[in-house]
Amino acid sequence: MTSSLRTWQTRCIEKALRQFTSSRHFFCQATPGAGKTRMAAELARCLLEQNKIDLVLCFAPSCQVVEGFRSTFAQVLAKRLDGHLGAVGAAHTYQAMDYRGEAFWQLLDDYRVFTVFDEIHHCAGHDPLLSNAWGQKILQRVQDRAAFTLALSGTPWRSDDRAIALARYSSPEGKLICDYRYGLSEAIAEGVCRSPRIILLDNQKVTLIEEPAAEPAVRLFPSIAKLLTESPVTYESLLRHDEVVDQLLRLGCAKLNEVRLSKPDAAGLVVCTDIEHAHQLANALKALGESYLVVTNQTPDAQQVISSFRHGDCRWIIAVGMISEGTDIPRLQVCCYLSRIRTELYFRQVLGRVLRRTSDTDEQAWLFMLAEPTLKGFAERIAEDLPEDLAVLSQFDLTAVSSGSYLSETDAGGLAMIDLGGQELGSSRDGPDGEMTPALDSPSYQISFSPHYRELLLACF
Repeated sequence: MTSSLRTWQTRCIEKALRQFTSSRHFFCQATPGAGKTRMAAELARCLLEQNKIDLVLCFAPSCQVVEGFRSTFAQVLAKRLDGHLGAVGAAHTYQAMDYRGEAFWQLLDDYRVFTVFDEIHHCAGHDPLLSNAWGQKILQRVQDRAAFTLALSGTPWRSDDRAIALARYSSPEGKLICDYRYGLSEAIAEGVCRSPRIILLDNQKVTLIEEPAAEPAVRLFPSIAKLLTESPVTYESLLRHDEVVDQLLRLGCAKLNEVRLSKPDAAGLVVCTDIEHAHQLANALKALGESYLVVTNQTPDAQQVISSFRHGDCRWIIAVGMISEGTDIPRLQVCCYLSRIRTELYFRQVLGRVLRRTSDTDEQAWLFMLAEPTLKGFAERIAEDLPEDLAVLSQFDLTAVSSGSYLSETDAGGLAMIDLGGQELGSSRDGPDGEMTPALDSPSYQISFSPHYRELLLACF
């Protein structure tokens, strides 16, 4: 086994090899940024050297993660993973499974195939009737045909509380069973990941002027949390407020300046809500004299833009859903969280983008966001690698099925739901393509903030 492997990677590989003598499935939870792809590639190398497999197939949720798999596996195996003649296998997105023909799936019968699933929480269900589209493909095409499977996740739960494909759950508790777990606290202690520092921006004097009638009503709020819970103001509207945007970005820029004194190529990530919002944030960074790139699902050659940023010296990258999960840009060390998505899965995946450590001097990562109550709660328990309420399928009664796995007894009426990786959007007024639509007949209002902002530092480690 390669001597340059981290301790956790070596231990995980050794346990997987032992388990593969009696079972074909292995589930690994490792904190984002720990090096799951490298571990998977080294495990594949061991299986090839032991003549236990012939081919490797990898699946991941996005094109940039697929490219990362191809690159890492090619480096470790000294063989291509591009699916062409002479390659040792192929890597595809989960979406691409729908377009693979019978000849592709026949490989699982004709050869001994090691199949790797990255961020497996995107694939739901233990039963074809209660699974999402990606989960169905795994159950129908792979689960009982692959020589071995490796399921990977940094956040092994789903916001819709459905079971994860290839995962096992205890009975009757319904608790997720991981074959190997490597948490953030361990990764920080061993120098694998940076220690997160989360800054929550608040304001002790927020003025709201509502104008539904002839006499405007003026109300004062002692915090952003009170404003959001006791007024018609939405979290999404605050994310677009120029003063809030400017304050958050100024904090991020100041921290990036500080970090770059010791790490000159350090960079920052701005996670935003939609394309219009991305352009607003780009203009704000431009006004601050910052260099930046914008990448969205409509950016031409988006993967090339990300690659250019990864190896360049540009200070900021502004992203709409493109750099949230699995994307490896080690020089990212500061993040401004301005996304309307408020699920713990998404929050942790975004935080993971700035946790990957590259040297002995970059011990800390910084994330700046508003002191919104839900996000604050996520930040306060970031030290819990698998929070108890997320580790258990709490909303379902679990019924035993074959192979020691369990499924939920639930109404099958939602089977046509399009999967978004278990991520819920933060407002009932979300429109098509994730864009916020204004509520009908809502009163107009103006918001102003005291110049004296308050910053709350959360350091869990």
